[in-house]
Amino acid sequence: MKLTSSEFATTMSHFHRAEIARMAGWRDRLDRTSNWSITVVAAMLSVSLSTPSAHHGVLLFAMLLITLLLWIEARRYRFFDVYRARVRQFERYYFAQIFSPQPDFASNWLAILGEGLRSPRFLISQRAALIRRLRRNYIFMYTILLLAWVLKITTPSLSREGSPIGFGASLLDTFRVATLGPIPGVAVVCGVAVFYVAMLAAAVLMRADDGELSFGDVHV
Repeated sequence: MKLTSSEFATTMSHFHRAEIARMAGWRDRLDRTSNWSITVVAAMLSVSLSTPSAHHGVLLFAMLLITLLLWIEARRYRFFDVYRARVRQFERYYFAQIFSPQPDFASNWLAILGEGLRSPRFLISQRAALIRRLRRNYIFMYTILLLAWVLKITTPSLSREGSPIGFGASLLDTFRVATLGPIPGVAVVCGVAVFYVAMLAAAVLMRADDGELSFGDVHV
């Protein structure tokens, strides 16, 4: 079906608004997950550091919870990235050409957009999405939890009733406090250290950019 120029402009404007609405919806979902993570961190810090009777395992549990939320947010980010890319296509190849025309600038973009509508594909992998969200938001939450956990197991007044205020715990005493049920404190400390080294390597060393259109269908 052939469209007149006015019909084409109307179609494009309505579709552009629809894609912005979908992008904003997934953006809102991302923000909700981040807000849940911040709430979890604040609540666990309050519980763990408010009284010496609170176990340091509360902070380890908080690390586990925000790892789960990071995984959920990365999945949501993959959907958000699809609609963000479509909105950017409109801005780059349609509106920018109206305001500042360039000859033969990506003249096949409508065909690419149409193919994307017929067969939606993720533009980034789950790993790349994890790294992006870790770098932008979650690395700060992990850092706060790590500092609070170290403070909890090395400060006698935060781990035992009646202890003097100060960093007076010996290394052996720190390992004893770090014990988690049947797991010895040395193993817990080593496990946390390995986890954070892996997180740091993912945030700093790994590349988050992958080729497009190679990571599975988008189910909407």
